[in-house]
Amino acid sequence: MSTATGPASGLPVRMPRPRQTGRHRRPEALAAPEGAPVLLLAVPGTPSSATLSLAEEVVSIARSELSGLDPRIGFVDSEDPEFPSLRTVLDQIAGERSGEETAAVVVPLLAGPEASVLRRIRQAIADSKAQVELTDVLGPHPLLAEAVHVRLSEAGLARADRARLFTVATAADGIILATVGGEEAAQAAGVTGLLLAARLAVPVLAAALDEDGAIGRAAEQLRSSGSGTLALAPYLIGPEIAPQLLHTAAAEAGCSGADALGPYPAVGKLVVTHYAAALGIAPEQPQGAPAH
Repeated sequence: MSTATGPASGLPVRMPRPRQTGRHRRPEALAAPEGAPVLLLAVPGTPSSATLSLAEEVVSIARSELSGLDPRIGFVDSEDPEFPSLRTVLDQIAGERSGEETAAVVVPLLAGPEASVLRRIRQAIADSKAQVELTDVLGPHPLLAEAVHVRLSEAGLARADRARLFTVATAADGIILATVGGEEAAQAAGVTGLLLAARLAVPVLAAALDEDGAIGRAAEQLRSSGSGTLALAPYLIGPEIAPQLLHTAAAEAGCSGADALGPYPAVGKLVVTHYAAALGIAPEQPQGAPAH
C-alpha cells in the first residue's frame, strides 16, 4: 500500500545508468552525505491518490539524481491520515532527529510563488519542533520552460524540435502561460514566459488563473497583436488546482490547452538542486536544453 512518506513498493524505481567511459562519459552521480537531512516535499492542493502518485514519481526522480536521500512527502492541506499533513511529517522528523541542527530541508512542490500556500508551509514549520530549512519554489528556470514546451508539443500545440523547424498544423502562434498566485505569481511566470517565447518564436503572456478576468485579458491582448491560434500552457506542477479549472480557463480564452508539468524529469532535478543548495553541496547544475 502506498504511503505518503515515500514511494510505494510497487512503483518503478529509477536505476542509475551504467557509467560511460572515455571523453564523453557522464559525471558520477552525487551522493548525499551520510546522515544528511531529510528532503521533505511539501505538496499543495487537495490530497488524492493521483497527487500522491505524482509526488512519489518526483521523489523517485530525485533519488536517481542524488543517491542516499531520505525523502518524505507531506501535504500542505490534509486532514486525512492516508495523506499525512506537512505538520504531521515534520513532527515525525522532529522525533527521529531531535537535536540535529537541520533535521530536514522542505522543498515546496511549486513552479512559482503562491503566497497563500507558502504562508501555510511556513506556519506548519513554525508550529513544529523540527529544525528545518525552507527552500525557494522551483522556478523560474530554463528547464521549466523546456517542460512547458514539451507539454505543448505533446498536445500538438507547438513544434517539437526548433532545430529541425518541424511544424504542427495546429501549432499556436500565441501562448497564455497560466499560473496561480495572483499578480505576483504572474510576474514571476513572466521570466519563464520570456524563455518559452525564445524557444517557440511566438509571443507568450503570463496570467493568473485565480485573478478574475486575467486569462481572458491575456487572450484578447494576444489576438489584438496578431495571434490567431492561441494555446493555454499551465505553469503548474498539477496539484495546485483542480484540473477542471484549466478546462474552464481554456474555454474562457477560446483555445486548446496542454497538460500541467506533472512529474516531468526537470521537476525532480530542480527539487534536488534546491535541496543540495540548502546544504551547500553541489550537484551538477541542470541546464536548459532543446525539447526532443
